[in-house]
Amino acid sequence: MRTKACVIVPNWNGYEFIADCLAALEKQTVAVDIIVVDNGSVDQSVDFIRTKFPNVTILEQPGNLGFAGGVNIGIRHAIKQGRDFILLLNNDAQADKDWAKRLIQAMDNDSTLGISASKIVSMSGPAKLDSTGEQFSTWGLAFPRGRDEIDLDKYDSIDSEIFGASGGASIYRAEMLKQVGLFDEDFFAYYEDIDLSFRARLAGWYVRYVPEAIVKHHIGGTSNKMTGFTTYHALKNQPWILIKNLPMSLWLMVWPRFILAYSFFFLAAIAKGKGWPALKGLLVSILFLPKKLYQRHEIQKNKKLSTRKLKVLFYHGLPRNYTNLYKLVYFYKR
Repeated sequence: MRTKACVIVPNWNGYEFIADCLAALEKQTVAVDIIVVDNGSVDQSVDFIRTKFPNVTILEQPGNLGFAGGVNIGIRHAIKQGRDFILLLNNDAQADKDWAKRLIQAMDNDSTLGISASKIVSMSGPAKLDSTGEQFSTWGLAFPRGRDEIDLDKYDSIDSEIFGASGGASIYRAEMLKQVGLFDEDFFAYYEDIDLSFRARLAGWYVRYVPEAIVKHHIGGTSNKMTGFTTYHALKNQPWILIKNLPMSLWLMVWPRFILAYSFFFLAAIAKGKGWPALKGLLVSILFLPKKLYQRHEIQKNKKLSTRKLKVLFYHGLPRNYTNLYKLVYFYKR
């Protein structure tokens, strides 16, 4: 009997984390297939998985395709196998035993849901929220709701609708993915989940936060291994979200603020000695502009959500997670 869902775990040199991740998945209270997409690891990850987790399907890639490219390999495999739902989980995360069950139940109970988000809790130091879904602000900035807050249940009883979901621990309806497309592989890593959530929203799908679906996460367990990695991909990818997805009628509201924020991030990267990753990110972002404008045409052509309803979904203000920028703008307003 086929299972209706599978979990895809992207892996790149994640030997130190992968055992705990897969052990937790094998204890799920609902049947799910487990797929590891290995992005050309050079540590002992693959051999270890084969030996210790023989029931796990491994899709080995010759090189690092990034988060977007890696999970897309797994998603295509899952869709070909006829899976209805596809769960994603970072290799440095550990899922509660009812995690998959709760997410699948949410999707089963509401056919309008394209994506559902988990409660992700940091494993470093005292327990803090990492994400309860992703928000998108009128500054053109995406951010995880609740990050670093110590009240783990703060968002459990409020409206469960959220703008988007973190690709690090979430569930996607196969039907939705067939309609709006998979992750944009040009993003490689960072903000590809917001881009996909934005596309799903524009196409008329809903996104829900499921607080009972709990995951613990080592924040930055993979990206911290690569100097300048976050800076490069963040400055490369952030403009693409707006170029592809933001309706023209909202450009005047969002773009001036975004340009201010982006300039601040760029200068801050230079001040931290990361000028080259920042400049490279900007240049590559510009280089891909024609492609992103073409993608925009296709996305906006199939838009079903009204701009008025989309605006309601936005977080109206500057995200407090961007601490230094928030202080600068607050000081300027005074």
